Amino acid sequence: MKYDLVDGRCAWCAGDTLYQSYHDNEWGRLVTDDNSLFELISLEGAQAGLTWLTILRRREAYREAFHRFVPEKVAAMTDADVERLMQFDGIVRNRLKIKSVITNARCFIATVAEFGSFYNYIISFFPERRPIVNNFVSLSELPASTPLSDAMARDMKRRGFKFFGTTICYAFLQSAGFVDDHLAGCVCRRQPTP
Repeated sequence: MKYDLVDGRCAWCAGDTLYQSYHDNEWGRLVTDDNSLFELISLEGAQAGLTWLTILRRREAYREAFHRFVPEKVAAMTDADVERLMQFDGIVRNRLKIKSVITNARCFIATVAEFGSFYNYIISFFPERRPIVNNFVSLSELPASTPLSDAMARDMKRRGFKFFGTTICYAFLQSAGFVDDHLAGCVCRRQPTP
């Protein structure tokens, strides 16, 4: 059986210390804090068409640009802020992506008001309201999307979220630990709940 592992870790993080640290300490670990979930939604949207490592290297600049991803502060941003961020070094200066973070903050706040927390909203899509731990042995088995990410992305679009299609949604679910796709044999993989 072939495992796509390097030094006991999923091979996709090999060769870069920032990527390896992200893999070891964040990816696949359950996030329940709303501000952290909003940050991941925002960063995943910024990543559209780019590599995750590109955004990860700019994460601190994004935090500075978007008020450390406090949804209420981001939701209050104006067109003047968009113009300022179009000149802000360190982030991807794409007007639609910048505006989407502000739009998504407003949608995020409305969703939290309805569900009590964004965690509650996300987990409502999961069978038995529990995260999924997959048992893949090869990177080639990891899906780009699933019926669950299709349903969640469709619902978020209905709620007005931007830059959050099914592929980005699935990457978000992996990043936030609602889906643990660490390969079998990876030192960071959780054990499935019976």
